[in-house]
Amino acid sequence: MSVDLGRSSVDRQRLTLWALAFALLVVLAFVAWSYVGTLVFGLFVYYATRPVMERVAGRVASRTLAAAVALLAFVVPALLLFAYAIAVALTEVAAFVTSEEVGETLAVLEPYLPLSALAGGLDSLVRVVVADPARLQALTTDETFLAVVEATLGSVGFLGSAGLHAFIVLVVSFYLLRDDYRIVAWARSTFLRQGSVAERYFVVVDEDLRSVYFGNIVNAAVTGLLAGVVFNLLNLVAPAVVAVPQPTLVGLLVGVASLVPVVGIKLVWVPVALVLAAVAVLEDPTTLWFVALFAVVSVVVVDWIPDQVLRPFVSGRNVHVGAIMLAYIFGPLLWGWYGIFLGPLVLVLGFEFGRVVAPWLADPRWTEFQVGDATTAPDADTPTVPDADSATDRDATEESRAADDAGPTPDDALGRDPTTED
Repeated sequence: MSVDLGRSSVDRQRLTLWALAFALLVVLAFVAWSYVGTLVFGLFVYYATRPVMERVAGRVASRTLAAAVALLAFVVPALLLFAYAIAVALTEVAAFVTSEEVGETLAVLEPYLPLSALAGGLDSLVRVVVADPARLQALTTDETFLAVVEATLGSVGFLGSAGLHAFIVLVVSFYLLRDDYRIVAWARSTFLRQGSVAERYFVVVDEDLRSVYFGNIVNAAVTGLLAGVVFNLLNLVAPAVVAVPQPTLVGLLVGVASLVPVVGIKLVWVPVALVLAAVAVLEDPTTLWFVALFAVVSVVVVDWIPDQVLRPFVSGRNVHVGAIMLAYIFGPLLWGWYGIFLGPLVLVLGFEFGRVVAPWLADPRWTEFQVGDATTAPDADTPTVPDADSATDRDATEESRAADDAGPTPDDALGRDPTTED
């Protein structure tokens, strides 16, 4: 009777703890989904900077310093690129507003729009305010002032929210870079048995995310740099009428467009070629030779060479290219801007589950095969794996766990070399 009471007490404790665990998982899932875009972007930054972290950590004694250096190596060029793009865009807008074409357009619209009256009224208002600043108070109503204040506070709130999310991204990526090996060691000692299907699943997911995220970043950077150099060289022989506008910026946009599989840089160079062709036809048809040269060079040098030489080494080999393209398309459509990072993540998780776990669920004999052999079904005569609950396997499993936990390389589950700790 006492034994039954003891078992009942243990069962109640386990049931209570399982209920608490479920409640905690629900709360964590709610928080994670509330900030899913920020967290997924932080995961992307982690995978994009992890190869740099691995190189730096081998030369720096402190993992904290190595993580900071890796993030700076990734964030600073991204900020410089963003600032350059904004500066070029503002310059182009200013040049467009002051161009002769805009003046001619305004002259055409003058009979239909009171542009001169509006300009004259604005000039008169400025003169009155400059002559007597006190008149500004009479011209401003309470509603106008409140609207200005509300718009200003809204802008400040937006900038503050964007800064907070950027800070969260940096914090998530920083601590993942610094402490990822601890997470691996905890998971291996708690949930993942060495050589199990679960361990293989997370290993291949990690490899695919690294190739999809970091590989595409490398491909985009190299493609953008190559396109910028090629377009600037083309402008050296281009007729002035059909010169590539802002060749460096167009090259950077080509690199960004290369993140989209299959379609890739065609999103940029094809519209540019069409615009140049239209200008050549209208201005000087004899310059069409340069448009043809631009198209051929874009196809061969900028598009074909990176895809054939670089992408096979840096992009994921397990996940189908068409599936990645659909993930990049449907991700933003379903979830918004962060879908470009969440889409590939969901694809990799689902694809590797079907490739590694689903065959094992159908036939546990698949545990005898490496992940790379999962495309070939086991023979009917292949012996099944002995029951993991047997005494021999249990002892071997415990010894394997003890050896893994005691060793200095708890990060080996993900195929990475250990680095020095703080």
